Amino acid sequence: MLLVFTLACTSEGGDSAKTPPPPGNPDPTQNTYAPQLGVALPAFYKTQRGTYYQDVAVGTGIASIPGRKVKVRYTGWLPNGTKFDAGEIDFTPGAGEVIVGWDDGIVGMKVGGKRKLVIPASLGYGAQGAPPDIPPNSVLVFDVELLSVA
Repeated sequence: MLLVFTLACTSEGGDSAKTPPPPGNPDPTQNTYAPQLGVALPAFYKTQRGTYYQDVAVGTGIASIPGRKVKVRYTGWLPNGTKFDAGEIDFTPGAGEVIVGWDDGIVGMKVGGKRKLVIPASLGYGAQGAPPDIPPNSVLVFDVELLSVA
């Protein structure tokens, strides 16, 4: 009985057989993006820090500024079209609560707005990645919607 319990506690339920994706190219301009992501970097703006963004829909509410808490709905993708996360999150831009690319890419959005972010690895999870879903040096693509500004 103890052996079964020990094996059950150390097993990852089949996920251990999952092959991690290969390391990515950290430069957004050197990646090929899955067509369904709708990423054509020449049509994107680039922030001073290096985050690329494109407003899909401009909101009409309060604008996001550093230091004011926001609520965002998001979906995260790897350039090959693999979805790695989705949900809602509250954070304060500029407070270091999220990856730098989010701090950089959310500022200026208005409530109700939707934006696509393309975040270089250096402003995301960098050389370490976020195993098992985000390989090292991965560019990240996010669809974000600004739900509120406090």
